[in-house]
Amino acid sequence: MKRFFSGLFTVLLLALGLAAWIWLPWPGVLALVVAITLWLLLTRSGRLAREAAKIGIASLPQRWGASLVIVVGIAGVVGVLVAMLAMGEGFKATLNQTGSDDTAILLRAGSQAETNSVITRDQVPLIGALPGIAKGADGRPLASPELSQVVNLVSKKDGSDVNVQFRGVGPSAWALRPQLKLVQGRKFTPGLREIVIGRGAQQQFRDLDVGKQLKLANQQWTVVGVFEAKDSHDSELWTDADVLGPAYQRGAYQSMTVKLAGKTGFKQLKAALAADPRLKLDIDTTRTYYGKQSAGLTKLITILGSVIGTIMAIGAVFGALNSMYAAVAGRAREIATLRALGFRGLPVVTAVMLETLLLALLGGLVGATIAWLGFNGHTVSTLGNNFSQVVFQFRVSPELLWTGLKWALGIGLVGGLFPALRAARLPVTEALRAA
Repeated sequence: MKRFFSGLFTVLLLALGLAAWIWLPWPGVLALVVAITLWLLLTRSGRLAREAAKIGIASLPQRWGASLVIVVGIAGVVGVLVAMLAMGEGFKATLNQTGSDDTAILLRAGSQAETNSVITRDQVPLIGALPGIAKGADGRPLASPELSQVVNLVSKKDGSDVNVQFRGVGPSAWALRPQLKLVQGRKFTPGLREIVIGRGAQQQFRDLDVGKQLKLANQQWTVVGVFEAKDSHDSELWTDADVLGPAYQRGAYQSMTVKLAGKTGFKQLKAALAADPRLKLDIDTTRTYYGKQSAGLTKLITILGSVIGTIMAIGAVFGALNSMYAAVAGRAREIATLRALGFRGLPVVTAVMLETLLLALLGGLVGATIAWLGFNGHTVSTLGNNFSQVVFQFRVSPELLWTGLKWALGIGLVGGLFPALRAARLPVTEALRAA
């Protein structure tokens, strides 16, 4: 029982240490590396550990098969982990880029998204007259009442039906979103069944070239232009809200996007909405609103990636343990000779650990490189909170690569610790006799 609880305590302590290492910020990692480097250079034990490590590293080519198991296993963990997290980062970045702090979106009170919101037509002029909304050159409020309809299009990738957001907008929609640039064709004409489409939607779905006609709601719609926004609007189709509403028998809008009048515009508009009992509406800046839309899926992807990475990491740890135990057993005479020459326990442990960490670092670099080359900038689409596809790109950031390398070194730490302790405890006479 004593041995059982001792082993359990060691495992728990190791798990806590590994978790602390994963969450350690880069200044802490740098400080740790500097401390270890100084110890290796300036102390007698450190110099002994360095020399012992050189001997072990020099023999790695003779054990390339076992070494490759460690490198490939850790590379797989890092590659999958970084790719999964890059998907979440890309989705989050796309939605975060969509909004701004100088525009606001109004939804029915309690609504979490446009799909379950209603703004009646008689509320639109009331909203436009409120303080806090900027005016255009013509003196009219910069406000766009909008509605969203989910339609089916065909994916270019596999020919399956996918949901796409068909957004009806008001005349001020273009002024409210200056990041939208028309890259082909022209804007739709108000009152006509004409569509402009986002560049991302054009790349992902069929029959969206300029001049093509789409049959939606049993009516023919003509694609007249393509815009690029570099945000979630790239996934949408746009038309006149007053044409889209009757086509789908929609008598009300779902949201209203407005331009805020200066730094105090948001507070003024929020106070005015609260004071008018006819307008039971919630308000957020568009940046905050789209940030909330990305939070759920980003969290899910992060958790899923971490769980899958942890499962794969456990397998990689066992691979490293087997390889390093075999390496220690195969080098029993060498380790015993070092011990007989005065290499104490700490230098031997450090030497084996440095050898394992080197292989882990190599595996981490290979996995990070594969993730970067294979996934960074890769365009995909996934279902968003409005039940339509959002086109986005994987984003392999330096932070994610750093996270992957820390996971790799953490696996190497666990995989090399117990074989290193065994090497340090190996009886000299017994090892020499067995050899």
